[in-house]
Amino acid sequence: MKKFSYFLAVMFLFTAFAPAAMASAPEKSNKEDKELTPEQEERLEEIKSRVDEIKSMDFSSMSKAEIKDVKKELRGINKETKAMGQGVYLSVGAIIIILLILILLT
Repeated sequence: MKKFSYFLAVMFLFTAFAPAAMASAPEKSNKEDKELTPEQEERLEEIKSRVDEIKSMDFSSMSKAEIKDVKKELRGINKETKAMGQGVYLSVGAIIIILLILILLT
């Protein structure tokens, strides 16, 4: 129990000081200011529609090779969207809260 309470104390310490440290760091590039070209916006819409198609697929009827190909395609799509600056990012505090909820529920 002591180890768990020490772990929580350290995590809360990190979450308390992380926003202040991130705010004082100089910004190298601001991804929110990055405007997409019309071609990139069109490609992003194609990617979104493909991801929706993949989400609606029935993986139980697919072979392992087909599932592997879909996973490889999704990894490529993820890399492409990160290059465009449209990736999904989680903060450290959000990850810690998710982990704490999972620990408390189990």
